[in-house]
Amino acid sequence: MPTATSGPKPAIALGLRENWPQFTLLILINAFVGGMVGIERTLVPLIGSEEFGLTSTTLVTSFIISFGLVKALSNLVSGQLADRWGRKRVLILGWMAGLPVPFMLMWAPDWSWIIVANALLGVSQGLAWSMTVIMKIDLAGSRSRGLAVGLNEFAGYLAVGLTALATGYLASIYGLRPEPIYLGVAYAIIGTALSVFLVRDTRAHVALEMEGATAAQPSLSFRQVFALTSYKDRNLFAASQAGLVNNLNDGMSWGIFPLFYSAFGLGLDRIGLLKAIYPIVWSLLQIITGPLSDRWGRKGLIVAGMWLQAVALLLTALTRDFGWWLAASILLGIGTAMVYPSLIAAVSDASHPSWRARSLSVYRFWRDLGYAIGALAAGLIADAFGFAAAIAAIAGLTFLSGAVTAIAMRETRTVSRASEHAS
Repeated sequence: MPTATSGPKPAIALGLRENWPQFTLLILINAFVGGMVGIERTLVPLIGSEEFGLTSTTLVTSFIISFGLVKALSNLVSGQLADRWGRKRVLILGWMAGLPVPFMLMWAPDWSWIIVANALLGVSQGLAWSMTVIMKIDLAGSRSRGLAVGLNEFAGYLAVGLTALATGYLASIYGLRPEPIYLGVAYAIIGTALSVFLVRDTRAHVALEMEGATAAQPSLSFRQVFALTSYKDRNLFAASQAGLVNNLNDGMSWGIFPLFYSAFGLGLDRIGLLKAIYPIVWSLLQIITGPLSDRWGRKGLIVAGMWLQAVALLLTALTRDFGWWLAASILLGIGTAMVYPSLIAAVSDASHPSWRARSLSVYRFWRDLGYAIGALAAGLIADAFGFAAAIAAIAGLTFLSGAVTAIAMRETRTVSRASEHAS
């Protein structure tokens, strides 16, 4: 009779050091995933207003609404698919959905093509980015969860920022299309190839972690996990609402900021810089804030980060100078870096390994629904009252979300420590 140790399979262990080749590969792949979003950060709102002559801000931001809705729904199913099919298959499926996107952006004859392209991008991001996060958490185990998430988000959002900067620069030389979007073609091809040929699935690591869990839990249905993550568990609820508002303000900045800056006469290169500095700061600092959340706890970083985002958005709305906008973009990046990895780590802390992937998918559903809500709300407010009013309104909502987290969330890092000592 074969034993569990027979055969050529390598030994399975938890930890970043023990799994560094696969972990590093997944960091690289998520950089390409992030780069796919980065090609849009500077260009697409301006393509809508300048090439297609769209005058309604709500219509311009419709591409973010399609992206956010589809990405949210893709996140919702990604955890179930990961548990049923395996992480690698879902990652590859995400890349398959993303391959047509840069070509559609380059050659779109009308705005409807941009909306459809962003729906496909939402599928790609919802599946591929979700898998890179989940697989890293699988590999890391409980001790370095914040660091693992921080490194993942660092890679993704550094690529977002650098690509936004590069596309803004290229657009100032060659125009909005097609040359700046060639970067997206390269990202899609390389990311797909690496995922197909080099990535290994991580479900065996989940099984190993479950062996060391403090207590077995009854099997939960997806409906039960959805309810726990959405409203029944106070920590998971606090994280879900904060994630939604965090991406709500990000969706607003994605659609509104290029139009806001352009209205004051900024050129494409300076708009690209402002759009780049926020995710670059966000990405770099997550290398620090992720491990800090492992050491200090999640709650304080989340609350302080949400309030710092609110200050940054209000500063953007109230000023009319490039230097102040640059300072606000840096503050927004710092605040988001404090929040982003801490929220994912908090959800992972409060979820049992047997249903963690599904809980993360529900959290990411609510978080990325924020893109659609933020773009729609900001577009409607901007059309009625102007860009500054839209930005200020979202700033107020972000501050309120931080207050909700301060009241509702209990520190989740103690849960992680308990499981760590028991394993």
